[in-house]
Amino acid sequence: MPHAMTRRRLLLGAAASLGGRDPTGPGPSLAQAARRAGRDYGAAVRMDYLRRDADYRRAVLFECATLTPEVELKWAAIEAERGVLTFSEMDELADLARTHRKRIDGHTLLWHASIPAWAVSDMAERRDWGPVSRYIQTVMPRYADLTARWDVVNEPIAEDHGVDGLRASPFLAAFGPDYIRRALETARAAAPHAKLAINDFGFERDTPIDEVRRRRLLRLLGDLIKAGAPLDIVGLESHLDLGVKRLPAERLAAFLREIAVRGLAIHVTELDVKEADYPLPATRRDERVAQAVKSYLDVVLAQPATRSVTTWGLTDRYSWLEVTPADLARFPNDWKDGSSPGLN
Repeated sequence: MPHAMTRRRLLLGAAASLGGRDPTGPGPSLAQAARRAGRDYGAAVRMDYLRRDADYRRAVLFECATLTPEVELKWAAIEAERGVLTFSEMDELADLARTHRKRIDGHTLLWHASIPAWAVSDMAERRDWGPVSRYIQTVMPRYADLTARWDVVNEPIAEDHGVDGLRASPFLAAFGPDYIRRALETARAAAPHAKLAINDFGFERDTPIDEVRRRRLLRLLGDLIKAGAPLDIVGLESHLDLGVKRLPAERLAAFLREIAVRGLAIHVTELDVKEADYPLPATRRDERVAQAVKSYLDVVLAQPATRSVTTWGLTDRYSWLEVTPADLARFPNDWKDGSSPGLN
Protein backbone atom coordinates (compact mmCIF):
# COMPACT_ATOMS: atom_id res chain seq x y z
CA MET A 1 0.00 0.00 0.00
CA PRO A 2 2.16 2.92 -1.18
CA HIS A 3 -0.23 5.54 0.26
CA ALA A 4 -0.02 4.07 3.76
CA MET A 5 3.75 3.74 3.62
CA THR A 6 4.26 7.33 2.53
CA ARG A 7 2.07 8.65 5.32
CA ARG A 8 3.48 6.22 7.86
CA ARG A 9 7.02 7.30 7.04
CA LEU A 10 5.95 10.89 7.50
CA LEU A 11 4.70 10.13 11.02
CA LEU A 12 7.78 8.08 11.83
CA GLY A 13 9.90 10.96 10.58
CA ALA A 14 8.09 13.36 12.90
CA ALA A 15 8.74 11.06 15.84
CA ALA A 16 12.33 10.58 14.67
CA SER A 17 12.97 14.32 14.72
CA LEU A 18 12.72 14.11 18.49
CA GLY A 19 13.55 10.49 19.17
CA GLY A 20 16.41 9.50 16.89
CA ARG A 21 14.41 7.17 14.61
CA ASP A 22 15.52 6.43 11.03
CA PRO A 23 12.20 6.36 9.14
CA THR A 24 13.63 4.59 6.08
CA GLY A 25 14.24 1.23 7.79
CA PRO A 26 11.77 -1.36 9.13
CA GLY A 27 12.36 -0.03 12.65
CA PRO A 28 9.99 0.22 15.58
CA SER A 29 6.30 0.95 15.63
CA LEU A 30 4.98 4.49 15.68
CA ALA A 31 4.27 4.02 19.38
CA GLN A 32 7.87 2.98 20.07
CA ALA A 33 9.27 5.86 18.04
CA ALA A 34 7.08 8.33 19.90
CA ARG A 35 7.96 6.80 23.27
CA ARG A 36 11.67 7.37 22.58
CA ALA A 37 10.79 11.06 22.43
CA GLY A 38 8.90 10.79 25.71
CA ARG A 39 5.51 10.99 24.03
CA ASP A 40 2.60 8.73 23.09
CA TYR A 41 1.17 7.77 19.73
CA GLY A 42 -2.28 6.32 19.19
CA ALA A 43 -5.24 6.23 16.83
CA ALA A 44 -8.99 6.39 16.94
CA VAL A 45 -10.55 2.98 16.35
CA ARG A 46 -13.94 1.33 15.98
CA MET A 47 -14.63 -2.07 17.43
CA ASP A 48 -16.71 -3.19 14.44
CA TYR A 49 -13.76 -2.58 12.10
CA LEU A 50 -11.32 -4.28 14.47
CA ARG A 51 -13.63 -7.28 14.72
CA ARG A 52 -14.00 -7.91 10.99
CA ASP A 53 -10.68 -6.73 9.49
CA ALA A 54 -7.68 -8.77 10.63
CA ASP A 55 -5.12 -6.66 8.75
CA TYR A 56 -6.45 -3.47 10.30
CA ARG A 57 -6.49 -5.06 13.75
CA ARG A 58 -2.86 -6.20 13.43
CA ALA A 59 -1.78 -2.74 12.27
CA VAL A 60 -3.55 -1.00 15.14
CA LEU A 61 -2.10 -3.35 17.75
CA PHE A 62 1.40 -2.96 16.30
CA GLU A 63 1.48 0.78 15.79
CA CYS A 64 -0.52 2.19 18.71
CA ALA A 65 0.07 2.63 22.42
CA THR A 66 -3.31 4.26 22.95
CA LEU A 67 -6.72 3.60 21.43
CA THR A 68 -9.42 6.28 21.18
CA PRO A 69 -12.96 4.91 20.79
CA GLU A 70 -14.59 6.71 17.86
CA VAL A 71 -18.16 6.10 19.05
CA GLU A 72 -18.21 3.46 21.77
CA LEU A 73 -17.84 5.86 24.75
CA LYS A 74 -20.24 8.55 23.64
CA TRP A 75 -23.33 9.10 25.74
CA ALA A 76 -25.81 8.49 22.91
CA ALA A 77 -24.11 5.16 22.16
CA ILE A 78 -24.17 3.95 25.77
CA GLU A 79 -27.48 5.27 27.10
CA ALA A 80 -29.77 5.76 24.12
CA GLU A 81 -32.68 4.90 26.41
CA ARG A 82 -32.86 6.43 29.86
CA GLY A 83 -31.34 4.10 32.43
CA VAL A 84 -30.53 1.35 29.89
CA LEU A 85 -26.76 1.17 29.67
CA THR A 86 -25.20 -0.68 26.74
CA PHE A 87 -21.51 -1.36 27.28
CA SER A 88 -21.02 -4.38 25.02
CA GLU A 89 -19.00 -2.63 22.27
CA MET A 90 -16.90 -0.61 24.70
CA ASP A 91 -16.33 -3.59 26.97
CA GLU A 92 -15.07 -5.61 23.99
CA LEU A 93 -12.67 -2.81 23.06
CA ALA A 94 -11.55 -2.54 26.70
CA ASP A 95 -10.87 -6.29 26.85
CA LEU A 96 -8.81 -6.03 23.66
CA ALA A 97 -6.81 -3.18 25.19
CA ARG A 98 -6.20 -5.14 28.40
CA THR A 99 -5.12 -8.23 26.50
CA HIS A 100 -2.60 -6.30 24.43
CA ARG A 101 -1.54 -3.81 27.12
CA LYS A 102 -2.91 -0.75 25.39
CA ARG A 103 -4.38 2.31 27.05
CA ILE A 104 -7.72 3.91 26.25
CA ASP A 105 -8.19 7.65 25.76
CA GLY A 106 -11.62 8.53 27.11
CA HIS A 107 -13.51 10.17 24.26
CA THR A 108 -15.83 11.80 25.07
CA LEU A 109 -18.12 12.63 27.99
CA LEU A 110 -20.00 15.83 27.06
CA TRP A 111 -20.45 16.58 23.37
CA HIS A 112 -23.33 18.50 21.85
CA ALA A 113 -23.57 16.07 18.91
CA SER A 114 -23.93 12.90 20.99
CA ILE A 115 -26.58 13.47 23.65
CA PRO A 116 -29.42 10.95 23.93
CA ALA A 117 -32.75 12.45 22.85
CA TRP A 118 -34.27 11.78 26.27
CA ALA A 119 -31.43 13.70 27.96
CA VAL A 120 -31.89 16.69 25.65
CA SER A 121 -35.57 16.84 26.65
CA ASP A 122 -34.75 16.29 30.29
CA MET A 123 -32.22 19.12 30.39
CA ALA A 124 -34.55 21.49 28.57
CA GLU A 125 -37.50 20.76 30.84
CA ARG A 126 -35.93 20.32 34.26
CA ARG A 127 -32.37 21.66 34.02
CA ASP A 128 -31.35 18.66 36.11
CA TRP A 129 -27.62 17.91 36.37
CA GLY A 130 -28.42 14.48 37.78
CA PRO A 131 -28.40 12.50 34.49
CA VAL A 132 -25.11 14.12 33.43
CA SER A 133 -23.54 13.36 36.77
CA ARG A 134 -24.81 9.76 36.84
CA TYR A 135 -23.45 9.10 33.36
CA ILE A 136 -19.99 10.45 34.21
CA GLN A 137 -19.90 8.64 37.55
CA THR A 138 -20.91 5.36 35.91
CA VAL A 139 -18.62 5.39 32.89
CA MET A 140 -15.35 6.77 34.23
CA PRO A 141 -14.80 4.24 37.06
CA ARG A 142 -15.73 1.33 34.78
CA TYR A 143 -12.60 1.87 32.67
CA ALA A 144 -10.36 3.45 35.31
CA ASP A 145 -7.69 0.76 34.93
CA LEU A 146 -7.24 1.63 31.25
CA THR A 147 -8.02 5.32 30.93
CA ALA A 148 -5.67 7.95 32.29
CA ARG A 149 -7.04 10.77 30.14
CA TRP A 150 -10.59 11.93 29.36
CA ASP A 151 -12.06 14.47 26.96
CA VAL A 152 -14.55 15.82 29.48
CA VAL A 153 -16.03 18.59 27.31
CA ASN A 154 -15.75 18.28 23.54
CA GLU A 155 -15.96 21.24 21.15
CA PRO A 156 -17.33 23.90 23.53
CA ILE A 157 -16.05 26.94 21.59
CA ALA A 158 -18.62 28.67 19.37
CA GLU A 159 -18.13 28.97 15.63
CA ASP A 160 -20.25 32.12 15.67
CA HIS A 161 -21.10 34.83 18.20
CA GLY A 162 -22.14 32.51 21.00
CA VAL A 163 -22.86 33.27 24.65
CA ASP A 164 -19.50 34.04 26.28
CA GLY A 165 -17.91 32.58 23.16
CA LEU A 166 -19.38 29.14 23.90
CA ARG A 167 -21.19 26.91 21.44
CA ALA A 168 -24.97 26.90 21.70
CA SER A 169 -25.83 23.46 23.07
CA PRO A 170 -28.32 21.75 25.39
CA PHE A 171 -25.65 21.92 28.11
CA LEU A 172 -25.21 25.67 27.74
CA ALA A 173 -28.96 26.28 27.53
CA ALA A 174 -29.72 24.22 30.64
CA PHE A 175 -26.80 25.07 32.91
CA GLY A 176 -25.19 28.23 31.56
CA PRO A 177 -21.48 28.82 30.87
CA ASP A 178 -20.53 27.25 34.21
CA TYR A 179 -21.41 23.79 32.88
CA ILE A 180 -17.79 23.26 31.82
CA ARG A 181 -16.39 23.81 35.31
CA ARG A 182 -19.18 21.66 36.71
CA ALA A 183 -18.40 18.83 34.31
CA LEU A 184 -14.70 18.93 35.16
CA GLU A 185 -15.42 18.80 38.88
CA THR A 186 -17.85 15.91 38.41
CA ALA A 187 -15.23 14.06 36.39
CA ARG A 188 -12.52 14.68 38.99
CA ALA A 189 -14.75 13.21 41.68
CA ALA A 190 -15.45 10.15 39.50
CA ALA A 191 -11.80 9.59 38.52
CA PRO A 192 -9.49 11.38 40.97
CA HIS A 193 -6.27 10.32 39.22
CA ALA A 194 -7.26 10.85 35.58
CA LYS A 195 -6.05 13.77 33.47
CA LEU A 196 -8.97 15.89 32.29
CA ALA A 197 -9.19 17.69 28.95
CA ILE A 198 -11.15 20.18 26.93
CA ASN A 199 -11.00 19.19 23.27
CA ASP A 200 -11.75 21.37 20.22
CA PHE A 201 -10.92 21.91 16.56
CA GLY A 202 -9.83 24.51 14.01
CA PHE A 203 -7.14 26.33 15.96
CA GLU A 204 -4.57 25.70 13.22
CA ARG A 205 -6.67 27.56 10.62
CA ASP A 206 -5.90 31.13 9.55
CA THR A 207 -9.40 32.55 9.25
CA PRO A 208 -11.03 35.50 11.05
CA ILE A 209 -13.46 33.32 13.00
CA ASP A 210 -10.71 30.94 14.08
CA GLU A 211 -8.61 33.84 15.34
CA VAL A 212 -11.62 34.77 17.48
CA ARG A 213 -11.97 31.14 18.59
CA ARG A 214 -8.34 30.98 19.70
CA ARG A 215 -8.88 34.04 21.87
CA ARG A 216 -12.08 32.54 23.24
CA LEU A 217 -10.31 29.32 24.18
CA LEU A 218 -7.52 31.15 25.99
CA ARG A 219 -10.09 33.26 27.86
CA LEU A 220 -12.00 30.12 28.85
CA LEU A 221 -8.81 28.47 30.09
CA GLY A 222 -8.02 31.53 32.20
CA ASP A 223 -11.52 31.60 33.67
CA LEU A 224 -11.42 27.89 34.53
CA ILE A 225 -8.01 28.15 36.14
CA LYS A 226 -9.13 31.18 38.15
CA ALA A 227 -12.19 29.23 39.32
CA GLY A 228 -9.98 26.33 40.44
CA ALA A 229 -11.46 23.88 37.92
CA PRO A 230 -9.52 20.59 37.60
CA LEU A 231 -8.26 21.00 34.05
CA ASP A 232 -5.02 19.32 32.94
CA ILE A 233 -5.00 19.14 29.13
CA VAL A 234 -6.04 21.03 26.03
CA GLY A 235 -6.84 18.69 23.16
CA LEU A 236 -6.20 20.05 19.66
CA GLU A 237 -8.22 17.97 17.23
CA SER A 238 -6.06 18.99 14.27
CA HIS A 239 -8.36 18.11 11.38
CA LEU A 240 -6.12 19.70 8.75
CA ASP A 241 -7.85 20.94 5.61
CA LEU A 242 -5.75 21.54 2.52
CA GLY A 243 -8.47 23.81 1.15
CA VAL A 244 -8.20 26.25 4.08
CA LYS A 245 -5.32 28.61 4.78
CA ARG A 246 -3.22 27.43 7.71
CA LEU A 247 -1.82 29.56 10.50
CA PRO A 248 1.83 30.60 9.98
CA ALA A 249 4.28 28.66 12.12
CA GLU A 250 5.23 31.57 14.37
CA ARG A 251 1.60 32.36 15.21
CA LEU A 252 0.78 28.71 15.86
CA ALA A 253 3.83 28.43 18.13
CA ALA A 254 2.76 31.56 20.02
CA PHE A 255 -0.73 30.10 20.56
CA LEU A 256 0.75 26.87 21.90
CA ARG A 257 2.96 28.85 24.28
CA GLU A 258 -0.13 30.61 25.62
CA ILE A 259 -1.58 27.23 26.53
CA ALA A 260 1.67 25.93 27.98
CA VAL A 261 2.33 28.94 30.24
CA ARG A 262 -1.00 28.23 31.91
CA GLY A 263 0.47 24.94 33.11
CA LEU A 264 -1.59 22.79 30.76
CA ALA A 265 -0.44 19.87 28.64
CA ILE A 266 -1.22 19.77 24.92
CA HIS A 267 -2.45 16.66 23.13
CA VAL A 268 -3.04 16.32 19.38
CA THR A 269 -6.19 14.24 19.53
CA GLU A 270 -7.75 13.72 16.06
CA LEU A 271 -5.10 14.36 13.42
CA ASP A 272 -6.18 13.76 9.83
CA VAL A 273 -6.20 15.59 6.50
CA LYS A 274 -8.98 16.59 4.13
CA GLU A 275 -7.51 16.92 0.68
CA ALA A 276 -8.34 19.53 -1.94
CA ASP A 277 -6.62 18.73 -5.27
CA TYR A 278 -8.25 15.38 -6.01
CA PRO A 279 -7.36 15.10 -9.73
CA LEU A 280 -3.62 14.98 -8.96
CA PRO A 281 -1.81 11.63 -9.15
CA ALA A 282 -1.82 9.64 -5.93
CA THR A 283 1.87 10.26 -5.29
CA ARG A 284 1.41 14.02 -5.57
CA ARG A 285 -1.62 13.90 -3.31
CA ASP A 286 0.39 11.95 -0.73
CA GLU A 287 3.24 14.45 -0.94
CA ARG A 288 0.88 17.32 -0.21
CA VAL A 289 -0.69 15.48 2.71
CA ALA A 290 2.70 14.57 4.11
CA GLN A 291 4.03 18.12 3.80
CA ALA A 292 0.96 19.57 5.52
CA VAL A 293 1.28 17.15 8.42
CA LYS A 294 5.04 17.67 8.67
CA SER A 295 4.81 21.46 8.77
CA TYR A 296 2.11 21.23 11.44
CA LEU A 297 3.85 18.64 13.62
CA ASP A 298 7.20 20.43 13.30
CA VAL A 299 5.65 23.31 15.24
CA VAL A 300 3.47 21.30 17.61
CA LEU A 301 6.19 18.82 18.61
CA ALA A 302 8.67 21.64 19.17
CA GLN A 303 6.48 22.71 22.11
CA PRO A 304 7.57 20.70 25.19
CA ALA A 305 4.04 20.76 26.59
CA THR A 306 2.86 18.51 23.72
CA ARG A 307 2.60 15.04 25.18
CA SER A 308 0.90 12.91 22.53
CA VAL A 309 -0.29 12.59 18.94
CA THR A 310 -3.41 10.63 18.03
CA THR A 311 -4.53 10.23 14.43
CA TRP A 312 -8.24 9.95 13.70
CA GLY A 313 -7.94 6.48 12.29
CA LEU A 314 -4.94 4.57 10.99
CA THR A 315 -5.82 4.01 7.35
CA ASP A 316 -7.85 5.67 4.62
CA ARG A 317 -9.61 2.32 4.24
CA TYR A 318 -11.87 3.68 6.99
CA SER A 319 -12.35 7.45 6.99
CA TRP A 320 -15.09 9.86 7.91
CA LEU A 321 -13.56 12.32 5.41
CA GLU A 322 -15.64 11.38 2.40
CA VAL A 323 -15.27 13.15 -0.91
CA THR A 324 -18.47 15.20 -1.09
CA PRO A 325 -20.60 16.22 -4.09
CA ALA A 326 -19.32 19.75 -3.56
CA ASP A 327 -15.74 18.47 -3.84
CA LEU A 328 -16.52 16.67 -7.08
CA ALA A 329 -18.38 19.69 -8.48
CA ARG A 330 -15.14 21.68 -8.42
CA PHE A 331 -13.75 19.30 -11.05
CA PRO A 332 -16.60 18.81 -13.56
CA ASN A 333 -14.35 17.22 -16.20
CA ASP A 334 -13.08 14.41 -13.97
CA TRP A 335 -14.57 11.01 -13.04
CA LYS A 336 -17.19 11.10 -15.80
CA ASP A 337 -17.00 7.31 -15.90
CA GLY A 338 -18.59 7.11 -12.46
CA SER A 339 -15.37 6.48 -10.55
CA SER A 340 -14.15 8.73 -7.76
CA PRO A 341 -10.87 10.02 -6.30
CA GLY A 342 -11.28 7.76 -3.27
CA LEU A 343 -11.22 8.63 0.40
CA ASN A 344 -9.02 11.30 1.88
